[in-house]
Amino acid sequence: MTELAENLLSDEERERLRELPVRDPGTGYDAFGLSLDSVAIALAAARPFYERYFRVLSHGAEHVPTEGPVILAANHSGTLPFDAAMLWTDSVRKVGRVARPVGDFFVSDLPFIGTFFNRAGMVGGARENVRALLDAGEVVMIFPEGVPGIGKPYYERYRLQHWRVGHAELAIRHRAPVVPVAIVGAEEQMPQLAKLRKLGKLVGAPYLPITLTPFPLPVRYRIYYGEPIPLHERYSLADADNAEAVREAAATVKAAVQSLVDRGLAERTGIFR
Repeated sequence: MTELAENLLSDEERERLRELPVRDPGTGYDAFGLSLDSVAIALAAARPFYERYFRVLSHGAEHVPTEGPVILAANHSGTLPFDAAMLWTDSVRKVGRVARPVGDFFVSDLPFIGTFFNRAGMVGGARENVRALLDAGEVVMIFPEGVPGIGKPYYERYRLQHWRVGHAELAIRHRAPVVPVAIVGAEEQMPQLAKLRKLGKLVGAPYLPITLTPFPLPVRYRIYYGEPIPLHERYSLADADNAEAVREAAATVKAAVQSLVDRGLAERTGIFR
């Protein structure tokens, strides 16, 4: 990490980054393009949002294993992916590991933004990318709701959308525990009024959102990590090829995430506090 990047960090963040297990073969980047300098820049950029704007409260980070492959399976919402950014930041600050967000294919293709996200740890949603990361013992951040989650209408807030099952199959196949994660607060940050699909396609996105506010509201984020779910112990390796077993395993994760979401909603006393 360069001296310039280190100067962007607080003393605590600097110590955290020096201890991060990054597999850099000597080129300054890992196999997927992550660089510690970019992680430092992203962490410094996220700090005011994490500490002062969204005032993130984190619960249960001790449930995330400190080594070995892990899948963080979280709910997704908020129109813009600030929830992913805050979870990524929380993983570095509270867990001490760089979670690797799995983005939809269009994100990596976005000019400048896609490149920076990749440098900070994001990978494209190809199955082989996720498999390689798990084989390397990384923390993978997956949002099984995908784009429908981040784009759900306000009246469906905190109702989990269609739950993709790929994370369960990968967890069984690669012997990786799944840590369910709930993010409470993001649903209210930018209520959507409409989606302009044709305009969105012009910039490579599924749609262009029309929102009630031009910027996210200063809602308070709450992140809850649940106890690891050892799907790889409950199911045999052969079950990774069994569609019914995989759907059952994914439903277990979905129920755990929804339970954490419900807990967060019950514990908060208001959207902004």
